[in-house]
Amino acid sequence: MKWATRARIHIDRAACAWLIRRHIDQDAEFVFVTDPAQVPEDATPFDMRGVELGHHGDDCSFETILRRYGLMDPVLWKLAEIVHEADLDDERYDAPEAPGLDAVLRGLSMTCDDERILELSGPLFDGLYEYYRRATLIGREPA
Repeated sequence: MKWATRARIHIDRAACAWLIRRHIDQDAEFVFVTDPAQVPEDATPFDMRGVELGHHGDDCSFETILRRYGLMDPVLWKLAEIVHEADLDDERYDAPEAPGLDAVLRGLSMTCDDERILELSGPLFDGLYEYYRRATLIGREPA
């Protein structure tokens, strides 16, 4: 399935692409556009103004996608807090990891094209997911 988002991806778009590929559509193909009118008819748009899978209310797109697809995994919701704070910085959550994640993704967006950012950020989000999955299992931060 094709998924479309704005070009020059950053935190929310990178996190959403990871979420889509790992938990919704493992064969996802991503298209990056500079204008919403460029979204192919056969693509599902995300993290764009006015689309179903975008920011709604106080939620970032990552949170919207979790809700829309009924993903209740508490580890994904922990990642949603970090992504939310890195993307919106509204102090809704206590997510001290957010500024570091934001800096890494901003740096990648300065040095890489969108496809490369997805390639590099996928393992980053995999690592965050595994860290918090283990923390949940053992009831503390992993050593």
